[in-house]
Amino acid sequence: MKAWRMVVALSFLLLSGCLVTVKDPIPANEAAPIPLLGEWARTNEWGEELFLRISRSGSNTYRAETFVDDPENLDSRKEYAFTVAHHGRRWYLSVGLPKRLGANFAIAGFELTQRSELVLYSLDVERILQEVELGVLAGEVVDTSQGDGALITSPLDKLFAYLDNPANADVFVEVARYQRVGR
Repeated sequence: MKAWRMVVALSFLLLSGCLVTVKDPIPANEAAPIPLLGEWARTNEWGEELFLRISRSGSNTYRAETFVDDPENLDSRKEYAFTVAHHGRRWYLSVGLPKRLGANFAIAGFELTQRSELVLYSLDVERILQEVELGVLAGEVVDTSQGDGALITSPLDKLFAYLDNPANADVFVEVARYQRVGR
């Protein structure tokens, strides 16, 4: 169960078990903001202290390591590779998913606040699926063991234009708020 909680805790992947995904990752054309790098912490719903360590893994590619309570707790350690993009006032990230979750790329938003917080946002799956049904975005419903997800097949530029529109700000759902560790 702790491994599942860690996936939930890395909340840029999941929102109530449902995902908004794209077929291709965000291209590694842009560097993440320097303040994103480093170690972050938060306490989850179960009272466990969660850590998130973000580092550069290549040219404009990054690695997020998560662990519970202690960095030496190898059983809780998970690692995720991701890329970022900045569009309008928002930062986005995409992370590859395992085969059991569709082998596509989850997409989410993040912001760095003036209070040294990293805030992660998931996309509201129901709202995205409504937009697909209305033809605003191209995509399809993806059945997962946790519920319906959305696979967006619109080009990333069209998806970003939709997400950047202030009228669609309510599609973002805050799922985690981390504090900077050690600064």
